Amino acid sequence: MIVRLGDQNFADLQQCLIDHHIDARHEQSTQTHGALAQQFFSTFPQLEGLDFTHRWGGPIAATSRFTCAWGQRFDDRLAWVGGYTGLGVAASCFGAQVALDLVDSVETERTELKMVRSKPFPFPPEPLRSAVVGITKKSIQRADERQGCENVWLKFLSRLGIGFDT
Repeated sequence: MIVRLGDQNFADLQQCLIDHHIDARHEQSTQTHGALAQQFFSTFPQLEGLDFTHRWGGPIAATSRFTCAWGQRFDDRLAWVGGYTGLGVAASCFGAQVALDLVDSVETERTELKMVRSKPFPFPPEPLRSAVVGITKKSIQRADERQGCENVWLKFLSRLGIGFDT
């Protein structure tokens, strides 16, 4: 989060620091970690027999575009950027530069980008979300098996700006 410094009263910014908790049951999944290990060893069979000594679990702040999203609050005194999914240092620096431009109310080439000016398509609520994710996963698997040939569902998502062609 980037806050424009100055003589403003930032007491209302405390709302941004509310503690959010994730149910511990969703932090780790033996089934998910087992599937990841199986996929890893399918990809690298020569490493079969190795053990994974560490694993991570928790929420992923992905957007439907699988890119960052920006926003502002508190009369534009605060700019936020989120939705990183392992995009790296360059993406983080770019996101921060955009947030600084936004909080300083500066129009730049960065702030004029469509990905900055528009919001990602929202994920649907549960239980629809799980169904959509399941259909999408199966569609991606089929596309992989068919040398990238997308089905109607993946083509529809691409038209909505939710592409999986990275």
